[in-house]
Amino acid sequence: MTVALVNALTPGERRGRPEPGPADAGAAATEALRSVYGSYREVTAADGAELAAVAARLREVFAAVAADDLDTAATTVNALLAEFHARPMLERHDGEPWHLHFHGPGGTVAGEWAASCATGLAIVLGSEFADRLGVCTAPHCDRVYVDVSRNGTRRFCSTACQNRVKTAAFRARGRG
Repeated sequence: MTVALVNALTPGERRGRPEPGPADAGAAATEALRSVYGSYREVTAADGAELAAVAARLREVFAAVAADDLDTAATTVNALLAEFHARPMLERHDGEPWHLHFHGPGGTVAGEWAASCATGLAIVLGSEFADRLGVCTAPHCDRVYVDVSRNGTRRFCSTACQNRVKTAAFRARGRG
């Protein structure tokens, strides 16, 4: 979910093209949330704007890990956990069985997701898999990813970026 929100709501570059950020943060947030939770409710423009601000802070964690600066990543996550009062809580709603949530009571949509995403990042950073958070290494792409591959060698946000880099290298070898 963190990857979906960061990639949908933060400006930068995507697959060799400028990514200005969404014109409608509510619609972009809704689409990102529905990419993981298919029937997630519509996100308002105000909640989308709050989520975009949170996504920018979550992006800092990925950038810090990519720069081998785990101290900054951990400090950023700890600040998010404290600010959004993340705490584990069992909840049951919408006909679902009991499951864990990590947000404080009475929070906003952005606050609830900030607490949940920060908790997920904290779990990863506090494990041997901290290096599995990444920022795409393809030229002109800064989308983030979580490497869930067996050998932990992922470097690109997508197959499209990987193919773009490999094609450019192939063409460069042909010219040389």
